[in-house]
Amino acid sequence: MHSLTEENYLKSIYHLSNDGGTAVSTNNIAEAINTKASSVTDMLKKLAEKGLINYIKYQGVTLTDKGKGTAIDIVRKHRLWEVFLVEKLNFKWDEVHDIAEELEHIKSDILIERLEEFLGNPKVDPHGDLIPDKYGKFNKKELVRISKMEVGQSGTISGVSEHSASFLQYLEKNGLTLGKKITVLDVIEFDSSVILEVNNKEATISREAAKNLLILL
Repeated sequence: MHSLTEENYLKSIYHLSNDGGTAVSTNNIAEAINTKASSVTDMLKKLAEKGLINYIKYQGVTLTDKGKGTAIDIVRKHRLWEVFLVEKLNFKWDEVHDIAEELEHIKSDILIERLEEFLGNPKVDPHGDLIPDKYGKFNKKELVRISKMEVGQSGTISGVSEHSASFLQYLEKNGLTLGKKITVLDVIEFDSSVILEVNNKEATISREAAKNLLILL
């Protein structure tokens, strides 16, 4: 059994390490969890003793297989709860993150399995993030940032890499929601903002928005 704090650390390390692939610094973890570096060091020692992370002072942190498995399980629960909140309780996609942060710590495996079944075994959450199965496997699909697309390329909005409520509200206001077809019409040289065609209308988005909007080509 892991404490809520331990689970939050493992999940943060997982996300910061590009899904467990690279080492993460103590300062980055402190910033993500909004706590002091000294508190982070104490927790990392505890997680290392439990065999959940590899931790060598000044060399960064990586997840062990056991730690990565726990982190993916928390991510799975978080994303399934987000689907439930949007599809069954009519929350908006910008309202569900904080609630799912609380629900993700529920320990019952059978509850999560029945939740997944009840939802029809969804593969993505309301933000387009992949939901791992109960074995921790992701059904990979390659998504491209609009900022990496060429003029004339088209695709479907299938995810976001920024989950803040303000960004999701910005997208909604501009009609840039999941499932919408877009075409890149032009990239403005001055500030790299992008002109898109969405639903036969033109929309201009900032460089920052283009970096965080993910497209299935």
